[in-house]
Amino acid sequence: MNIHEYQAKQLLKSYGAPVSDGRVVLKAEDAKTAAGELDGPLWVVKAQIHAGGRGKGHFKESEAGEKGGVRLAKSVEEAEMLTKQMLGKTLVTHQTGPAGKQVNRIYIEDGSDIERELYLALLVDRVTSRVSIVSSTEGGMDIEEVAASTPEKILSFSVDPATGYQAFHGRRVAFSLGLQGPQVKQMVNLLGLLYKAFIEKDMEMLEINPLIVMTDGNLKVLDAKLGFDGNAMYRQHDVANLRDETEEDSKELEASKYDLNYIALDGEIGCMVNGAGLAMATMDIIKLYGAEPANFLDVGGGATKEKVTEAFKIITSDKNVKGILVNIFGGIMRCDIIAEGVIAAVKEVGLKVPLVVRLEGTNVEKGKEIIANSGLNVIAADNLSDGAEKIVKAVKG
Repeated sequence: MNIHEYQAKQLLKSYGAPVSDGRVVLKAEDAKTAAGELDGPLWVVKAQIHAGGRGKGHFKESEAGEKGGVRLAKSVEEAEMLTKQMLGKTLVTHQTGPAGKQVNRIYIEDGSDIERELYLALLVDRVTSRVSIVSSTEGGMDIEEVAASTPEKILSFSVDPATGYQAFHGRRVAFSLGLQGPQVKQMVNLLGLLYKAFIEKDMEMLEINPLIVMTDGNLKVLDAKLGFDGNAMYRQHDVANLRDETEEDSKELEASKYDLNYIALDGEIGCMVNGAGLAMATMDIIKLYGAEPANFLDVGGGATKEKVTEAFKIITSDKNVKGILVNIFGGIMRCDIIAEGVIAAVKEVGLKVPLVVRLEGTNVEKGKEIIANSGLNVIAADNLSDGAEKIVKAVKG
């Protein structure tokens, strides 16, 4: 689960991190009042969407032009004008894709006198199963670009969970970033509180880009991006309350209500599979036969008839879907349950695209019999390769 920048800063501030004073604006008419509550003389007006690259992005609407989603204002009136230009518009960045995201919130904060921009992040290293600390002198840039062009400018190491964060971790980062004097102590303290927040709030990622050194020599968190483990939200009620459902894909949001693992993709063939590994294999073989998957959908091993029905409805709600492949291996999941769910869903929402069903495993004969006697125009497949070939042929003609 992700949250907005202003929410991330508020959370980090509660742990003691140095951040700029700011106000969130939901309605354009509130912008002038919000900016007036800040000191100035420089204000930063930031579009709030769940995507990076906002400053380099552009708005689809001509009124906001190509100036990006992070703008500087030299007066309260200018901050109000920029807010009106951005609020409600569609911002396109390299992370949103060409569709972009609508800006429903604006964050106005005090400007900062910047001397240097740095990069700092904590994330879960799946190789070592530890928290890794990543830092770079190249703040303000995409870390992927830095890694590709100048990897020697990135420091990365993991923290032993037996000891947790120690002061020497902070000093190691500080020295690699060229910090001196009091800045070293500031980094030791800052990294310590960031590590504490990361662990206590069940984060998957904490990225500060940039972390700045101000002209007075002090460190400040200028931008923050936090990601949380969705499986831990049952014990993170305060974080769960920060969820902005308008930033999420409507189909993915609906799937989460039924405990379905669904991710929307850009292809034309909808997939309903049980098991993440089988789902990956199904998507791969669809690509092998010359088509693209429209989604990743794992109904899980304990799916009910109702859950399968909802999964099918979510797939068919995607206008890009030109065909559907149901690929089920019945281990824990019974093939007859899948068959009943598919039939119930088709009867409820209709079937306007080709449907190929491949069943194997527990009660497979019963499942095939149910589909065969349903009267539906369903194409049966004997194995995964056969299923993929048939659905691609049906879609491509």
